[in-house]
Amino acid sequence: MGVIGKWRAARERKRRAANYLRALLTPPDATDVAWLTTLTGDRAVAERELTFARRALGLIVAERDALDDRTASDVARALSDVIGRETRRAVVDTSLWTARRKAYTAAMTVRGQPEAPTVRFGRVLLEGAGVGHPSHAALAGAARFVQSTRTQANETLRAVFGEASLPEDVRPSAIRP
Repeated sequence: MGVIGKWRAARERKRRAANYLRALLTPPDATDVAWLTTLTGDRAVAERELTFARRALGLIVAERDALDDRTASDVARALSDVIGRETRRAVVDTSLWTARRKAYTAAMTVRGQPEAPTVRFGRVLLEGAGVGHPSHAALAGAARFVQSTRTQANETLRAVFGEASLPEDVRPSAIRP
């Protein structure tokens, strides 16, 4: 592939990352904001944490489920640009976003716990919103939000970047080296 071909491929990856990110940047659903606001008492905190959760989960989905290893870095780069613009407009605190993203990533890497990842992510969401000791109902609500967000991110990822497929006569194990 020549220089122009590489440039076009990079531009196409950047365009796809921006399209995927556009879905993650939509404001949280009003019912989700209302639900979390009832737990926190602060609508701004609820909106912020739901926004951070959507972004972090979208990055995790891109890292884990994308067909191309470059997808996650393309999405992270595009999101970094967005957060940079928001920081300059004083919309988001970069250090807070970084801490929240790390908390979600850490929840994914925990091994040997009986809790499902959606519940662990739910705990992170609630802790970020200031709910230190959530009730079972609050944790179930957070897990539903996480599952819904991950499902939406996966659907968007497949729609934007494509879906893996093999010819019907080829077993997946046959393509291993």
